[in-house]
Amino acid sequence: MSEDSRINQMQQIVQRMRDELTSVGVKELRTPEEVDEALQGEGAKGTTLVVVNSVCGCAGGLARPAVALSLKHDRIPDHLYTVFAGQDREATERARSYFGEMAPSSPSFALLKDGKLVHMVHRHDIENASLEEIVANLTHAYDRYIDGASA
Repeated sequence: MSEDSRINQMQQIVQRMRDELTSVGVKELRTPEEVDEALQGEGAKGTTLVVVNSVCGCAGGLARPAVALSLKHDRIPDHLYTVFAGQDREATERARSYFGEMAPSSPSFALLKDGKLVHMVHRHDIENASLEEIVANLTHAYDRYIDGASA
């Protein structure tokens, strides 16, 4: 297999991983400028879920399916975004700059309310949990911070 064929094959695999989130309404942010536009000013109003996507097994087996299932909950964030660690590096770095002092983690989920981080789910919270536990983690955060609920 040629190098071009391998690159094309990898791009197709990664695209399917991207599509798992975009197909359930999560908007992909691929540049630092897109991240800033989404997470600053008027875009920061309300609640925002930022999914840091990844090619790892726990992203495919747990993280992406958990996001999809959590979006069937009666309360969901106002804004849904994703960045792809290892693929869109600058966008991912910029998104992480909105998570305060949290250590980089992928996959991970950050819930922001009015532009401030209120809940973080790190890789270790994902890879050491069942799908049901991850969904519950997300939906409990949605219940706590969405629709006028306070911290």
